Amino acid sequence: MDTQGGITVRRALELPGLRGGLPEVVAGAERLGRTVRWVHAGEVPNIASLLKGGELLLTTGLGLGTRPAEQRAFVRRLADRGIAALVVELGPRFSRLPATIVDTARAAGLPLVALHREVAFVTVTEEIHTEIVNGHYALLQRAEEVHRRCTEALLSGGGVPQVLSILADFTANPVFLETPDGQLLYAAACSGESGADPLQVWEGLRGQRESRESGPPTGSVLVDVPGGGHGTGAVRARLVLLAVAAPLLPVHRMAAERAAAILAVVLMQARQEEELAARGRGDFLTDLAEGRITAEDAPGQAKVLGFKPGDGPLLPVVMRLTTEFSESSATGNWAVLARAVLEELSSVGVPVLLGVRPVEGRVPLLLGLRSEPERNAVADRVAAALRAGVERAGLARAGAQPVVVVGVAGGWAAASAGLRHAAETAAAAQGLPELPWYDARRLDIDLLLWRLREHPDLAAFVERAIGPLRTHDAASRPPLLPTLEVYLAHAGRKAETARELHLNRQTLYNRLARIAELLGTDLDDPQTVLALSLALRARRHVA
Repeated sequence: MDTQGGITVRRALELPGLRGGLPEVVAGAERLGRTVRWVHAGEVPNIASLLKGGELLLTTGLGLGTRPAEQRAFVRRLADRGIAALVVELGPRFSRLPATIVDTARAAGLPLVALHREVAFVTVTEEIHTEIVNGHYALLQRAEEVHRRCTEALLSGGGVPQVLSILADFTANPVFLETPDGQLLYAAACSGESGADPLQVWEGLRGQRESRESGPPTGSVLVDVPGGGHGTGAVRARLVLLAVAAPLLPVHRMAAERAAAILAVVLMQARQEEELAARGRGDFLTDLAEGRITAEDAPGQAKVLGFKPGDGPLLPVVMRLTTEFSESSATGNWAVLARAVLEELSSVGVPVLLGVRPVEGRVPLLLGLRSEPERNAVADRVAAALRAGVERAGLARAGAQPVVVVGVAGGWAAASAGLRHAAETAAAAQGLPELPWYDARRLDIDLLLWRLREHPDLAAFVERAIGPLRTHDAASRPPLLPTLEVYLAHAGRKAETARELHLNRQTLYNRLARIAELLGTDLDDPQTVLALSLALRARRHVA
């Protein structure tokens, strides 16, 4: 029986039906290992057009034609169609096969068999089809055996590497698990002397892909591992089998498809467990921030979570993601984000405790510093790592960058207040001019205004202070609010204001005069300047 699920031409000739016809192989004896996919019997001249390839064709020769040209064309069309073999029963049509037919079959590499005794074609068909079906069933059994072994490995505590190793041993070839964009996740080689170094094979595969414009590598099996996101066609990873030490057969694809289903469950479970762990750390940091964990109990609980900061100060940091991300992200994206951020943070060189809070759209962190003076330098590296992690997780969106707020460094008691302060400040900082990170100590006014965002007096204050400018800008050009913002940001220095706005002095003076006229106030009065600065900051928080 052929290992591809059909039977060979040689095996078909050994079955009772054809053996009883006293078969004689008159051409293509070296091709008897071809796989017979199906059996077909027919006598029409255009029989080749009815075939798909891989068939064993039974005929008495009535459709072969009487002229040599017809006979040559008949055999060539069958060979071009890719049939497994041509079996001709000798009798009334041919007492022996014409040399034209034999020579053409030999030249085309087509196995040609003459039957010297009459056989029942229906019996031959039933026998071979039964053998083929049994062969497919045997393949299914072999693939199911791989599935059973993979399942047992998981139940015994194994994971992705064990599943890949079982598949590699079954195929006698290296097996890889890659991301949908071709990044290597896991590799496994078959055991024994034939096992090639999978990493060297992977490097060769990468080189082959770079040299090809498209399409899978030659002699490979690629099977998608489902479940990477929304939609029924989403792909989480891809299983790659390469024919290095032995050819890949259909049974190997069948086994890979069953293994892919198991891997989908494993990856889903791993991601769920990873997200649960990240959420658990986020819950701890939130409980610490909200005072449900005391400063005395916090170090012991943090140690259980793997955080050992040493004797230096603790630095609280909070990254807040956009509302769009929080509402649209699928379960599992938070695990991807946490893993990517932690991998980026590994280069910072300080102890890190990172959690996620999907409901609030926050990623809280505690970092162990060696000393207070390194706060800003560490904050720079942490902010860069957090943003890189968001990019790596594929969750960055144009115009919707995350907000990173760095709190005050101190002991465990200060960390509690610092985390709460940083979390609230991260919400208040939404809409501010984009910075790599914000110092929570410098945004206390914005935080105060944010806390008052739902109080009607804040909206009334904004309307009294800058309402006329808002009305003007809604109907007229040029808008005046941007001019006022830049003017106040430069503490009333007109030369710097004009330079940033790319205006000449007289144009700026005219705009400032118009602003003062609309507001009915003096822009040089300190109390007026303070009120206008607060109103401009507060307008982000009111409708």
